[in-house]
Amino acid sequence: MANVLILGANGQIARLVEKQLLNETDHHLTLFLRNAGRLTITDPTRETVIDGDAANKQAIIKALDGIDIVYANLSGKNIEDEAKAVVGAIDRTVVQRLIWISTLGIYDEVPGNFGKWNHQQLDGGYLEPYAAAAKVVEDSDLDYTIIRPAWLSNKNIVSYETTQKGEPFKGTEVSRKSIADFVVKLINDPSLEIDHSVGVNQPNTDGDKPSWK
Repeated sequence: MANVLILGANGQIARLVEKQLLNETDHHLTLFLRNAGRLTITDPTRETVIDGDAANKQAIIKALDGIDIVYANLSGKNIEDEAKAVVGAIDRTVVQRLIWISTLGIYDEVPGNFGKWNHQQLDGGYLEPYAAAAKVVEDSDLDYTIIRPAWLSNKNIVSYETTQKGEPFKGTEVSRKSIADFVVKLINDPSLEIDHSVGVNQPNTDGDKPSWK
C-alpha cells in the first residue's frame, strides 16, 4: 500500500486514475485541487481531499506529509510556476517519486505532417510553458517520469505503446483511459521509467492529424 498525492485531482485523467486505483489497489489517495467541493469522494476511508493551489510551495509541502508518490496532473499557462513549486516542495521532504503529465511536441519530436500540424495547433502559448515545466522536472534530482500523451480522446479503450525522449513520436492520438492505465502502472511499480520522458500513443494511429480533427 502506498500513499499517493494527486495534484490537479479534478482533471479528467486524474479522475480515471483515482477510480482505477480505488478499484484495483489498496493505496490511500490524497486529492489536491482548487475548489475541492467539485470532487465527490467515493471512499472516505481511503481518500483525503485538500483544497490548495499547486503553485503554492508551502501548501504542497504540507500536503506531502506521509506521502510516498506524487502524481501531478496539472495544466495551464502557469504550469512552469507549478513545476517549480512542486519540485521545490518535494525537495524539502523525503519524497522522491514524481509522475508528471506533459504533452507531445515539447522536444520537437513529432515527425512529418503531424508534427507540423501539432506545432500549428500548440505553438504560441501552449508548448512553450509545458516544455519549460518539463525542463524544471528533468533538471531536478527527483526520481521522475514525464508522460507525453498524444492528442487525447475519451474513447473507451486501453491500448497504448511508448517511445522515449530522443525517439520520434509515434501515432497521433491516445485515450485518456490509456494514460490513466499507464499512470497506475507507474504508481504500482515506482521503479519503472525512472528519469525517463515517455511518449504515449495508441498503436496504428499514424496520420497527418488525429482522427476527429
